[in-house]
Amino acid sequence: MEKNINYFENKGAENTDKVIEFVKQRKEELSIKNIVVASVSGKTALKLREAIGDVNIISITHHAGFKEKGKLEITQEYSQKLKENDITLYAGSHALSGVGRGISNKFGGITHVEVIAATLRLFGQGVKVCVEISIMAADAGLIPVDEEVIAVGGTAWGADAAVVLKAANMNNFFDLQIKEIIAMPRQ
Repeated sequence: MEKNINYFENKGAENTDKVIEFVKQRKEELSIKNIVVASVSGKTALKLREAIGDVNIISITHHAGFKEKGKLEITQEYSQKLKENDITLYAGSHALSGVGRGISNKFGGITHVEVIAATLRLFGQGVKVCVEISIMAADAGLIPVDEEVIAVGGTAWGADAAVVLKAANMNNFFDLQIKEIIAMPRQ
């Protein structure tokens, strides 16, 4: 089998529309039924729904307290828009930091999970995010672990990476399989 990987010169939100275009094409080629997307504000998830239509979309936002103690970053307005567009919103602890980050912040050092995250960042922040949100969605029972899904992530805002993978639950992390990289930044 021969497939293309789409590379971007720069990372970040400027690539969102192209990522969505590539995801739509690959979703159709593979008959993918589930897409998980990192979308703190909900905007990228809504763009996906508009472009792709009939597919199960899971939008992952930051957990409460990520930026401001006890508060979610996504607004009520965008939470409602996601609901109206049949997009499932999930806010939960980051699979590749979580409590471990709290330990490192307080006592220094680094946890095993942070080493995994740093290793995945060798492929870029967006690819690491794709893996992380897939674990989170699988742990919430929102995507299957026995079929391929597409994960869409990014660096800071918007989307600049997408992968086809078979997700795994956190307790079976090493069962996760990245099958294809659809797109990623070279930077």
